[in-house]
Amino acid sequence: MNRLSKSVDALVDSYGNYGLVNHTGGANLPSRESIEDILLGLDELIFPGFRENQDLDHDNLRLIAAEKVNHLARELVREVERSIDFSARNGNYSCGNGGCHAVAKLIVDDFFEELPQIRSALSFDMKAAFKGDPAAKSYEEVIVSYPGFEAITVHRLAHFFWTREVPLIPRMMSELIHGRTGIDIHPGATIGESFFIDHGTGVVIGETTVIGKNVKLYQGVTLGALSVVKEEGNRKRHPTLEDDVTIYANATILGGDTVIGRGSTIGGNVWLTVSVPPNSMVYAKIGEQTIKSKNE
Repeated sequence: MNRLSKSVDALVDSYGNYGLVNHTGGANLPSRESIEDILLGLDELIFPGFRENQDLDHDNLRLIAAEKVNHLARELVREVERSIDFSARNGNYSCGNGGCHAVAKLIVDDFFEELPQIRSALSFDMKAAFKGDPAAKSYEEVIVSYPGFEAITVHRLAHFFWTREVPLIPRMMSELIHGRTGIDIHPGATIGESFFIDHGTGVVIGETTVIGKNVKLYQGVTLGALSVVKEEGNRKRHPTLEDDVTIYANATILGGDTVIGRGSTIGGNVWLTVSVPPNSMVYAKIGEQTIKSKNE
């Protein structure tokens, strides 16, 4: 026991030396388990009848929705309050005279007001997946089994909290779904409607990426930065994809000034750090890479 006692002393000393404690002398940070539970609850709310074994009809649908909204709102207020309280203690957030609880409640109220619009955007994403994949047999199949659709669902939720400058929680949401699907979408990325990721494993979409409407990505696509210098954190570092762009498997597109023009197609295994004009085709051959207009 003497050796164990010494180990405990050394471990407690490391808490003071290195930190990494949640959260002595202050409120706890948001709970990973709570955020995961909230995402599951939101999934049931967004897709009623798909995720839970519960009989639904028009008579009880509003009652069930109201119960879930009220429960999830309480959970979200608690976790958002923890998150912004953490940021306020570090001098990066001001909760004003009403305190962090009041701010958290306002953010969560705004979120549930926005939820019908998020569902509307997801309906376009679902249709894009069904239209874009010949293997899809129904909308229902997309909802229950497509990892790309699951990833964009969580992204649209996380992006809301990112736009409200809520710390921690958007990244926690995105990393939870990253672990489940292998699709890494930073919550700061701006993504238009009718977005489809086919297969999806290994897709990376960086923080300042801007994606237009009707864009389709295949597995292994990276929309990344040319450098990872910390001082460039507030600059646009990731590419812009205009409307109606298709990016095939394992293509890498880097840089904040890189724009893929509307209607363009980027072939598999292409490496791009320059912009391409609208209606271009970019493809790789052994030893060379070619950019040409689709009209040629």
